[in-house]
Amino acid sequence: MGVHTFLYRGTGGRLGHKIPGLRGRMLLLDHVGAKTGTHRTAPLQYVSDGENVVVIASKGGFHKHPAWFHNLMAKPDTTVQIGSEHRAVHAREARPEERERLWDKAVKIYRPYEDYKARAERKIPVVVLEPR
Repeated sequence: MGVHTFLYRGTGGRLGHKIPGLRGRMLLLDHVGAKTGTHRTAPLQYVSDGENVVVIASKGGFHKHPAWFHNLMAKPDTTVQIGSEHRAVHAREARPEERERLWDKAVKIYRPYEDYKARAERKIPVVVLEPR
């Protein structure tokens, strides 16, 4: 992940935004450790939904949520880099009435999310990043 982030940032998004063999695109999500205050960056696959972008906190179907999800819930105002563009965003969990639609949209670009859902012992969060 560190190499991916380094190349993405270092090339202004020319490398790392699109990954050969993946239908989706990648963004860089900045987040601050809820306990440590340490600034971190996570490369994540995303889907667009109007002016919002959506990420899935799957952690490969692991039984715990990813650290970046906990950090965003504690400090939801952050930034993302999408290609060469930097955006200020506010993170929130998808509302019940939009969750299924957004989940289906994500699965269309990355089918393994369904496998992750089947093996996870938790409800995988769908995170909406809204412009702020």
